Amino acid sequence: LKGEWGRGRDSDFYLLLLGQSNVNKQSQVVIALGKMWHPEHYVCCQCGEELGHRNFFERGGKAYCENDYHDMFSPRCAYCNGPIKDRCVTALGKTFHAEHFVCAECGRQFGEEGFHEKNGQPYCKMDFFRMFAPKCNGCKTPIKMHFITALGTHWHPECFICQECGKPFETGSFYEHGNVPLCELHYHEKRGSLCATCQKPINGRCVSAVGQKFHPEHFCCSYCRKQLNKGTFKEVDRKPFCHKCYQTTHP
Repeated sequence: LKGEWGRGRDSDFYLLLLGQSNVNKQSQVVIALGKMWHPEHYVCCQCGEELGHRNFFERGGKAYCENDYHDMFSPRCAYCNGPIKDRCVTALGKTFHAEHFVCAECGRQFGEEGFHEKNGQPYCKMDFFRMFAPKCNGCKTPIKMHFITALGTHWHPECFICQECGKPFETGSFYEHGNVPLCELHYHEKRGSLCATCQKPINGRCVSAVGQKFHPEHFCCSYCRKQLNKGTFKEVDRKPFCHKCYQTTHP
């Protein structure tokens, strides 16, 4: 007598060779599932394929070939719907073949940075931010980390600057004109409220004369530099003069 051990995925079987010297032949017996079988009778309960020399699986006291076992009992890949026979990825409440857990947009596998989820779909970092991240109103590129919300939209902190001179708002305050952020100087420049003499913003009282605006203390005679009253000056080429200097310079 001699025999060979075989192995199914979930149990062992023993192939026994029975020598019969008187007729010079030998017959085989398969011992599996706690029973003895003719090799041609030890078959997959699903498809009938012989299992005597092949890997098999046992479930509920029945033997299955590898294909039928996986087809009936293994988890399914959410991407291809095929049975998962080896390594798998569990994510988003689903299982995937490792090679099928990929970005829903570009189809690439995920590296060490992992994935981002949107509406139950996995995305790589680049595609996720390109498709779903808010866009900076300054540079129009995706915002990936910190941002500022102002004027009804989002900004990278480094992009939230005066849209005329590019200077940051160091005090945290800004002015709005035409739905864009401006520093105080360029806000008043846009509104025409810079003093024509000192070129600084006018925040309080002002004098409007000769087609321009002035701080009251800066509305002066263009010749002698004495302060003028709005009703007591002469205009020449959009320049104010006191009566005395006007008579002197324009006899």
